[in-house]
Amino acid sequence: MIKNTIPLSMAEATEYIGETKDSEVEVKKFIKRFVKLDHKEAKEMKAKLESLGLAKLRPEYITKIIDFLPEETESLNKIFTDVSLDEDESKKILDVVSQFK
Repeated sequence: MIKNTIPLSMAEATEYIGETKDSEVEVKKFIKRFVKLDHKEAKEMKAKLESLGLAKLRPEYITKIIDFLPEETESLNKIFTDVSLDEDESKKILDVVSQFK
């Protein structure tokens, strides 16, 4: 049963995947190939991004930032497809990302 729908980064999703079935173990191994942060770091980064108070920074963008960890404005702008960030907003977000690299 689906209790709620919130965007999760791949790192956060690993917290909810069990290790009781072979299929769950395989999914976890697959995700770990692409994830650069553990779920605790991902939650900490999510909290820092949310605390920036940027109106354009929606939950689905935050999860993609955590998944991709963009290092430059050009990469960051590829995540924000329907809005554009000004230089100050981009700098704030990239500063948070650089803390977790």
